[in-house]
Amino acid sequence: MATINHKINQVTKRIQSRSAIPRKRYLAQIDAARDQGPQRCSLSCTNLAHATAASIVSDKQLLHQNRAPNLAIVSAYNDMLSAHQPLGEFAPRIKAAAQKLGAVAQYAGGVPAMCDGVTQGMAGMELSLFSRDVIAMSTAIALSHNVFDAAMYLGVCDKIVPGLLMGALSFGHLPAVFVPAGPMTSGLPNSEKARIRQLFAEGKVGRDELLKAETDSYHGPGTCTFYGTANSNQMLMEVMGLHIPGAAFVNPNTPLRDALTDAATETAVSITALGSHYRPVGRLVDEKSIVNAIVGLHATGGSTNHTIHLVAIARCAGIIIDWNDFSDLSEVIPQLTRIYPNGESDVNQFHAAGGMGLVIGELLDAGLLHDDVMTVTGTGLSHYRQEPCLHDNQLSWQAAPTESLDAAIIAKVEKPFSQQGGLKLLSGNLGRAVIKTSAVKTEHQIVEAPARVFDDQLDVLDAFKADELNADTIVVVRCQGPQANGMPELHKLTPALGVLQDKGFKVALVTDGRMSGASGKVPAAIQLHPEACKGGAIGKIRDGDMIRLDAINGVLEVLVETNEFENRPITLPDISRHQSGTGRELFSVFRANVDSAENGAMSSSHITSPVTEKVEL
Repeated sequence: MATINHKINQVTKRIQSRSAIPRKRYLAQIDAARDQGPQRCSLSCTNLAHATAASIVSDKQLLHQNRAPNLAIVSAYNDMLSAHQPLGEFAPRIKAAAQKLGAVAQYAGGVPAMCDGVTQGMAGMELSLFSRDVIAMSTAIALSHNVFDAAMYLGVCDKIVPGLLMGALSFGHLPAVFVPAGPMTSGLPNSEKARIRQLFAEGKVGRDELLKAETDSYHGPGTCTFYGTANSNQMLMEVMGLHIPGAAFVNPNTPLRDALTDAATETAVSITALGSHYRPVGRLVDEKSIVNAIVGLHATGGSTNHTIHLVAIARCAGIIIDWNDFSDLSEVIPQLTRIYPNGESDVNQFHAAGGMGLVIGELLDAGLLHDDVMTVTGTGLSHYRQEPCLHDNQLSWQAAPTESLDAAIIAKVEKPFSQQGGLKLLSGNLGRAVIKTSAVKTEHQIVEAPARVFDDQLDVLDAFKADELNADTIVVVRCQGPQANGMPELHKLTPALGVLQDKGFKVALVTDGRMSGASGKVPAAIQLHPEACKGGAIGKIRDGDMIRLDAINGVLEVLVETNEFENRPITLPDISRHQSGTGRELFSVFRANVDSAENGAMSSSHITSPVTEKVEL
């Protein structure tokens, strides 16, 4: 086994030291829950009858006698969203697979699953980030009957997998196996879709042509094939050892996908406290697996959303991380993949080129991942250097390729696409922000230009259509943070800003909101905190102020004389229209209590004490 990289080891030890007290408290809590065991062992006859009333006779007998593991199925199934539609077939399959193993599986509960692709630029997007915590709480409710020995989590997209994992960690004494549905087959190339979007933004094609391109892109069951938050989720579950090996990117409704779901059930049955291979999720998710997740994010140019979600997930396990950890790890993690929007290929082509097995192997051999971690398949991340295959309808695993089958998609550590990871921390007199650099050309990574300040992304688009932005411009969109309006993604701005960049203008985005997990070629300093509604300096920026965004050196600053800028008042618009309608009034408690993006944008009390908000200027 390769010696772990010095910087990675250093950051890991720093996280362990910082997390010592909350992690100890968390482990004591889950150990106490483990010792208590499932309550079905001591339920009154009335309680137990309620828990088994709808079960088939054979399952009822097993549960009454406490003779077999009982698996909870927690699912994000709905049939409107392509990524989750295949999950409708999973629960019956899991129940049948469990029955063959002499175990029981019960559908414990469903969690909401909304699609940012549907709600982009709409009021519903202001519920998106908060839906993660709703999913976490829904997961806890599903498990609250406490009659289960392990749980299987069925989910794919943006907030769903982080929310499921946060909820799973609240029952950290239970083993957890995450079960994806897989990506849809390849449709219209993502680069062509982006081209049509830009032409539409310029008024050069009509809505019919745009809709045809979008429909040809998003055309069937499964996850969208670009490398956004949904597919970054699947990468993370793989590199954290919460999938069975190679499960991430196998298409739905295929014999191999069905076999993987059966195998996930077998794994869940085998790792309960009733057997000799007990692997509770609260132990699997430790400081080393969290570092592995950040490494995987950098190496693949993954979603900026995970600079929020991973912080929240870690806190639910008693682990404290911040953006300094992301930044320091980025210095030593090479970027190994080119998947749209960081390249031309989609996740199906990535999977065919060697996929996760090849990438994990590369990182392990270079000492860039901790191998000595517990996973659902056993000790050691080396299990994930394998890929699944079917021979005579029997599932087995074979060694993943050790050489890329397409060097334009997956690179070697010795010759990466970039020497540093695809995400960077920016800091300066405006606060701290995150930028995704993996899809931004080097010549666009430093922008110095006058600000144009907006309070709504739709106002930006109006200005673009009126040809008011045809100049070097840093577009500032404020009051988009968690407390203001739930921190919506501003992906609707991507085509317009891309048009301005293609015209030769120096252009960038600065916002206290989020960008899509598919953040593209325009430099975007996002998740800026403190946000405007918490007194952030972004609220002091005026039209015409020069701003410098330097992604190479990690700098974000307004070039205004210090005393003048410090003495400026913060001016904020009336944001009351974001407080009601489309269900937003139901989330007032979230907005009132939400923490900063760097603290995970968590809107409720969790297992760890909140990280003290600290902004280095």
